[in-house]
Amino acid sequence: MSEDIASTDGTPGTEAPVTFITGGSSGIGAQTVHRLLGLGHRVAATGRSAKKLAALAEAADEAGAGERLLTFEGDAADWEHVSASVEETVRGFGRLDHAIANAGYSADAHVETGDPEKWRGMVLTNVLGPALLVRAALPALKESQGRIVLVGSVAGFKNTPGNLYSMTKFAVTGLAENVRMLTTGYGVGTTLIAPGRVLTPFWDERPGGAAAAGPMISAEQLVDTLVWAISQPRGVDVNTLVVRPIGQAN
Repeated sequence: MSEDIASTDGTPGTEAPVTFITGGSSGIGAQTVHRLLGLGHRVAATGRSAKKLAALAEAADEAGAGERLLTFEGDAADWEHVSASVEETVRGFGRLDHAIANAGYSADAHVETGDPEKWRGMVLTNVLGPALLVRAALPALKESQGRIVLVGSVAGFKNTPGNLYSMTKFAVTGLAENVRMLTTGYGVGTTLIAPGRVLTPFWDERPGGAAAAGPMISAEQLVDTLVWAISQPRGVDVNTLVVRPIGQAN
């Protein structure tokens, strides 16, 4: 899988690995897209913002990705969008080796003081979204003996009082083990990557922004871990990776 690369002229090699990622237009997702394209992968990325996806595609083209990037505008919690995007990826690239459920966000998520009108989208994206991707991608991953990656959070291991976002990430933690138990019999690996504080636009709307939150790792550093996980040899299943910056206690 990950050992194969695209041809040197930027055209997609038929054996180059294929990775599908939700939430690929910004933050951790965009960094993952650029890294994998640089490693020769063919990549399909979804996102809600047509403008951000266009910028992603433009940057990839300038970097010589050629036809190795597909983008799909839509909602990661919408089954028709997810299933159609995965089908188009397999049809266009001929296979699927990695499915990365990365889309997620937090929205005024305190159960005592938050705005309930903002919760539904967050819960659906963070919890339903990864399950939909597994459902859509699993047939192709069985054929390739590929890997599933769920991007969770340390918030899925450490509760914060009243934090509904934390609850959604606990659900992702549970989903990862549930999926692992299902897919290991098919030869498909499942990895949960649970980052601590990562310097992304996630912090832009929080009081004091990233500067007030404490130590952080960069998105590029987290992508190092993700790429390592999907690059493991066939037969090795790395299941849970918790990645914090030094100085983050919780």
